[in-house]
Amino acid sequence: MSEPGGRESGSVPSEFRRAVESLESVRPRPELRITAVDAPPRLARYTWAFGVEADALAVRPGEALDDLDEPDTSGRLILLHDPAGREAWQGTFRLVCFVQARLEPEQLGDELFPVVGWSWLTEALELHGASHTALGGTVTQTSSVRFGETRNAGRPNHDDDVELRASWTPAGCDLRSHAEAFCSLVASAAGLPPAGTVPLMERSAQ
Repeated sequence: MSEPGGRESGSVPSEFRRAVESLESVRPRPELRITAVDAPPRLARYTWAFGVEADALAVRPGEALDDLDEPDTSGRLILLHDPAGREAWQGTFRLVCFVQARLEPEQLGDELFPVVGWSWLTEALELHGASHTALGGTVTQTSSVRFGETRNAGRPNHDDDVELRASWTPAGCDLRSHAEAFCSLVASAAGLPPAGTVPLMERSAQ
């Protein structure tokens, strides 16, 4: 049996194995899809990662399928482990996340929006009781223009996005609460209602 990074299971520290198992145990809400992804191998001696995408139809119901070929919101959560610890981490584990989401036109350039974006993360960590230290990161608004899209008849296609990059040191090696917080972060970035909430249109139809 091999672990992430091609290492034989016998050479992997038990703490890292338990941390990975706790991350794998998360069960996200139905609108989110988790997939295994390759972790950057040079960030630490032991690494592992998974990706999360928000179902485009759940985020933007009723839109044409041709416009939903790529998810509006996606993210990656990467686990790093150095048994010797690192001073900058203040521990032996480090979680690194990246989330990208589409912005509405009126949100682009809003000076307060980065504060809102950062609160998605901090509130998710608090909500799920994910104890941590040394939290830091950035929230960036980007605007780009793509050309050559057939469905747009050659017209330029504007993409306005927000990108959140952050890292923190979890307390202990049971990281399920951190995976749950990350999934909540992606849901917030996608604009999904709180889990279990019935949309107003569905209530009216009942």
